[in-house]
Amino acid sequence: MSAARTGQRGPINDPVRPMPSRPTPAHTTPRLYVSADLPGEIHFVGGQHHYLRNVMRLGEGDAVLVFNGRDGEWRARLGSVGKKASTAMATEAMRPQTAPPDVLYAFAPLKQARLDYVVQKAAEMGAGSLQPVLTHYTQVRKLNLERLQANVVEACEQCGLLTVPRIEEPVALADFLGRLERPLVVADEALAAESIEPLEAIRSAGQPLAVLVGPEGGFSEAERALFLPRAVRVSLGPRVLRADTAAVALLALVEAAFPSAT
Repeated sequence: MSAARTGQRGPINDPVRPMPSRPTPAHTTPRLYVSADLPGEIHFVGGQHHYLRNVMRLGEGDAVLVFNGRDGEWRARLGSVGKKASTAMATEAMRPQTAPPDVLYAFAPLKQARLDYVVQKAAEMGAGSLQPVLTHYTQVRKLNLERLQANVVEACEQCGLLTVPRIEEPVALADFLGRLERPLVVADEALAAESIEPLEAIRSAGQPLAVLVGPEGGFSEAERALFLPRAVRVSLGPRVLRADTAAVALLALVEAAFPSAT
């Protein structure tokens, strides 16, 4: 018995929901970070061109949202779309540039997959700059900063952020603390969960703010002696969290304490 006689639709020739040949622009307008000044002409090459032409299958006249961290967000229309490069003209302002978040996120680097996750989530959660800090128990000491910055850019593109956080060169914990000129909040697993309400503790630190999450294994006693006199310590609960989970938890608390800072 045929599919038409039984009221069933076949898996390929479905007359009700045909597969579109191209994405619906209203729902899938790409959003890309660019270095060019806006408004004006933009040139896409390499991975961005491949994404627009071969993944999104866009052509002349299709819309792209672009931002550069300086001039706000603009709608651009694709012009020429060749095999190796494409151009667009940004002419329609969508959102004005906002001030970058003023939260410095310092962290002990992790192994690659979890490190990628940490920098992506830090950008999403409102960190304005990211500072790798080398500690006694740090797992990774050589970083591919270009790869990490690419992860940050991707997170900003997907989450609608207008400013791309910068990733600084790694420094030793002592050097980081020695040059720090803002209040510091540290996620400290040695602090009893019931000792201080975390939002109250973070608000007491004031702004602008730096937060520090240590490595798996925590801080050594010598390192704790460096930051204990100056840091506001907070507990993230009764469980010992993985370093990447602690990062998200701590930045969520900062956002709750100071919504305008992130």
